[in-house]
Amino acid sequence: MAGETALSTLIRNMSPQLNSGQYVFCTLDDAARLQGSVPLGSIREQEGLTVILERSEADRLGLLYDYTAAWITLQVHSSLSAVGLTAAFAAALAQAGVSCNVVAGYFHDHLFVASEDAERAVSTLRALAANAQPE
Repeated sequence: MAGETALSTLIRNMSPQLNSGQYVFCTLDDAARLQGSVPLGSIREQEGLTVILERSEADRLGLLYDYTAAWITLQVHSSLSAVGLTAAFAAALAQAGVSCNVVAGYFHDHLFVASEDAERAVSTLRALAANAQPE
């Protein structure tokens, strides 16, 4: 199941969904600090392991963070080889003054925006979708 690659179709059908909860990015030098918790996402960088966790889980584990985010999922099944979707929504969010951190899953793109910007981000994305031109 390859996913959609046509940019206008992706934008028109992105259907942003605001997931409940608050999420944080933490950096660890040792994954054992997760004590069996499974992060929402992770990436190994030269400086350490970055994990995305629910804020309450990070608090329970005593992990430090400095950014609390809302999680928005674009419901369209986008192909990993699609070109331009990230640029389109990033430009719209930048125009609205919303910082965005993107994680691509196999089926969907996931956006993390500052918690206080969540509603503005969703409105901006919905407006982008509503104004997308058909191919």
